[in-house]
Amino acid sequence: MTTATQARPAAPADTPAVTGSVVTGIGVAAPNGLGTEAWWAATLRGESGIRPVTRFDASRYPVRLAGEVPGFVDAAHLPSRLLPQTDRVTRLSLTAAKEALDDSGTDPDALPDYGAGVVTASSAGGFEFGQRELQALWSKGGSHVSAYQSFAWFYAVNTGQISIRHGLRGSSGVVVAEQAGGLDALAHARRQIRKGAALMVTGGVDSALCPWGWAAHLAADELSRVTDPARAYLPFDAAASGHVVGEGGALFVLESATAARERGARAYGAFTGYAATFDGPGAPRLADAARLALADAGLHPEDVDVVFADAAGARAADRAEAEAIAALFGPRGVPVTAPKSMTGRLLAGGASLDVAAALLSLRDQVIPPTTGTAAPAADCPVDLVTAPRRTALRHALVLARGRGGFNSAAVLGAV
Repeated sequence: MTTATQARPAAPADTPAVTGSVVTGIGVAAPNGLGTEAWWAATLRGESGIRPVTRFDASRYPVRLAGEVPGFVDAAHLPSRLLPQTDRVTRLSLTAAKEALDDSGTDPDALPDYGAGVVTASSAGGFEFGQRELQALWSKGGSHVSAYQSFAWFYAVNTGQISIRHGLRGSSGVVVAEQAGGLDALAHARRQIRKGAALMVTGGVDSALCPWGWAAHLAADELSRVTDPARAYLPFDAAASGHVVGEGGALFVLESATAARERGARAYGAFTGYAATFDGPGAPRLADAARLALADAGLHPEDVDVVFADAAGARAADRAEAEAIAALFGPRGVPVTAPKSMTGRLLAGGASLDVAAALLSLRDQVIPPTTGTAAPAADCPVDLVTAPRRTALRHALVLARGRGGFNSAAVLGAV
């Protein structure tokens, strides 16, 4: 089986000088690997992180599978002073942010004051922290509720804690668009780079694997109830019955291509195009988001070498996405992959992790596989990649749909 390589293949001779925004650092916390290279190697090996839930007793629930980040010992990654005031999701976010900054070779202390900021995506905030404090309120009384509850539950807390820990005092924010949010955060960060920011930490991480979060996941009635981890989440498969939820995501260091070149930084790839649309009544607009993102990048459909699909894992939603892809590229006209089949859907972290996979695909010139699904259903006319595929890659398109009608698309380019 193909494995990841550390060396980045030379770009084709006709690669133009990159302008705009580039990614110079990646940090990953995923159910099939903690840390970027560990996760990428596992992804190329087709290793799944979907397993029976261990973070709480799920035996009484109709769904008992999830993608949990393995081997994460909180105290090994964070100073003790932060542990009482942070939720699991914030601890994962802080760890991924540090990896991304270290990977980029950036010294935050050397950045200009107010010249670097943070924009993250979140869907749930600190759900587990909130559940614990509600339990304390109702079982022991208000005096037993932590003062940190005032912010630890909040969906903007990841941005705030990353900003404080690394002294990133520039323009910051948070976006909430479920699965689409991971791409939206990158777009907001790119806007700040265009306005003159030296650097932005951006992306998305989510985690709500606790009874309170589980109740929210179950309420949507979109989770697969299959008990076999290898068969529970089958994007584009005729037997698709819903998705598996997971935790984690990816964070990035985004900066201008000019600034990256001036400091001699290695760039994984360029963030060249983005668009967002919103579905109307009976009018899905994912294909429009993809077209607009390509236009923003100055590309045509034939310039795209791989699509990282949203991959809902539900028959109607998969069919709609396959039709959107076919409308743009033709039936089976472009390789399509869904490595999230190995992690589950990570809410705001899902599209961010797909961006990380797209960037590493461009670096290593290999498309990661979709696992579980042996072949797409007849009504899903996509060229689904089910084993690592080595091929020339210049541009990748990432698609994401958030619950409620959000659609986002991003284009990444080789450098």
